[in-house]
Amino acid sequence: MDHVLRMGGIMSHTFRVDLRGIIDLLSHHLYSSPRVYVRELLQNAVDAITARRELDPSCPAEVSITCGSTLRITDTGVGLTEDEVHELLSTLGRTSKRDDLGFAREGFLGQFGVGMLSCFLVASSVTVITRSARGGAAVRWEADSSGNYSVSAVEGDVPVGTTVELSASRGNEHWLEADVVRPLVSDYGDLLPAVVTVDGDVVTRGQRPWDVEDADLSAYCEQVLGFTPFEAIPIEVEAAGLTGVAFVLPQGVHPGTRQTHRVYLKRMLVGDNVEGLLPDWAYFVRCVVDASAIRPTASRESLYQDEMLLAVREELGEQIRDWLIRLDAIEPRRAGELLAAHHLGIKSLARSDDEMLRLVERWLPFETTDGAIPLRQFKRKHGAILYIPDVDEFHQLAPVAAAQGLGLVNAGYAYDMELLNRLSALDGPAVARRVAPSELLAALADPEPDVEAALRLRLAEGAAALDRHDCDAVVRDFDPVSLPALLISNAEQQRKLDTEQTAADADPLWAELLGQLTADSGSGRPEQLVLNCRNPLVQRLARLTDPSLVELTLESLYVHAVLQARRAMRPKDTAALNRSFLELLDRAVGGK
Repeated sequence: MDHVLRMGGIMSHTFRVDLRGIIDLLSHHLYSSPRVYVRELLQNAVDAITARRELDPSCPAEVSITCGSTLRITDTGVGLTEDEVHELLSTLGRTSKRDDLGFAREGFLGQFGVGMLSCFLVASSVTVITRSARGGAAVRWEADSSGNYSVSAVEGDVPVGTTVELSASRGNEHWLEADVVRPLVSDYGDLLPAVVTVDGDVVTRGQRPWDVEDADLSAYCEQVLGFTPFEAIPIEVEAAGLTGVAFVLPQGVHPGTRQTHRVYLKRMLVGDNVEGLLPDWAYFVRCVVDASAIRPTASRESLYQDEMLLAVREELGEQIRDWLIRLDAIEPRRAGELLAAHHLGIKSLARSDDEMLRLVERWLPFETTDGAIPLRQFKRKHGAILYIPDVDEFHQLAPVAAAQGLGLVNAGYAYDMELLNRLSALDGPAVARRVAPSELLAALADPEPDVEAALRLRLAEGAAALDRHDCDAVVRDFDPVSLPALLISNAEQQRKLDTEQTAADADPLWAELLGQLTADSGSGRPEQLVLNCRNPLVQRLARLTDPSLVELTLESLYVHAVLQARRAMRPKDTAALNRSFLELLDRAVGGK
């Protein structure tokens, strides 16, 4: 029944609480699983022991759990008086009174009221028998999931501390069985500063592994995270009371992977899939940490995104970065191995960090015309880093450039352009610059005059074939001999052509605006077909006398060059491919 207060003739009522509704809210919207009831009971027990040790530092720190049809958890903590039972166990959300009683200071883990309420996720009734170290009789508190509770005195000799008994609700009996409870207690309470037993067996270690001298942290990582680390890095953030270990993954992972971490708060597990502890670039690192000043969310299964967490993330990122730099100085070979495995994360960091940029320049292989080599090695050989920002364009031009002794770097992968631009900003614009395909064309030799003259005649006869594709033909002499033709694109002219095609289908006003954009774009076609006079097929083309075969050969060479360039096929390109193939096949079998 709700309470009624009379104030100046006005009837004032207090809210009534539907406990079943609150339990449903907890189970479906706050907690991820009923398993958290174990954590809440452990938190209450450890808080009680912490409070008693402030009164008596020599008191034992023990928590014993027995499983069966009824689960019992007993602690050697401070216990509660009858008044404290009413305040802490029977009043939801009464945090101010909890502060007055001393259970909200630093060093305490949970909140008695909410923690006890979580028991109803699995229990139909809860009984608490407690005796306070401050004196007074023992007290029994009994409650059911309907919201009814009773408090009574307990006769006989009851030791100081608290025992909580849970009777399972229908369908939740398995949550109180030893096979379920034991691993949950070990998982949540492994590092708690208390001896915790389940059916007489100690299930917690009580120490943080990274605090143990000569501890095998690789074995610990294998146990809790499931992999043998490349390196175990000690980490610490004093302001957050955080210590722990950062474990570097031994193999590469996708850069979009969100790494999760095992986080303890005052030695109680928050979760083993906690995100947001490290910067995004450090996706190749997983941590196990214990902290005292990081705020958990209401469910205490993840971390609250506040200024403290942002500061922790930044500081831990700096510590991992410093380790990378030390590794490069002390063990350069291992640094190279690490970069090879986790190059995208290192590249991401190098975009804003000069020292990491130097590490990338020194060790990280880039795709070049000389093979996969670091930028510093490439620069020593060629003097400057000439790069192409498109992967397909690089693959098309690389064989030709290499044959002419021209070194090129493929900068078409993630972060490459940004890194090369940063190198230019640090070391001068001559260090790295983008190469236009037209520069490669200028480096190719002119053919013999008689060969060029013959080809010019054939190009005039077959001009219609290339006109259909908005392509000009150029005659050059270059290696490799096996490549008959090279397609070079002019991005500016391609944009102009696309804009003109859009304007042709647009309304007059929009077409006029688009026309102004292309007015000063220059002349010429968006593509050039560079014929290689050293190639035997091109040499035979120069000797052809059949204009229709000249046109068919030119169109076939164009389509072949498009495929070599890995450019997307337009409908007219696909039509030309089919047409040229069928006509050449027809001629081969004697059709013409």
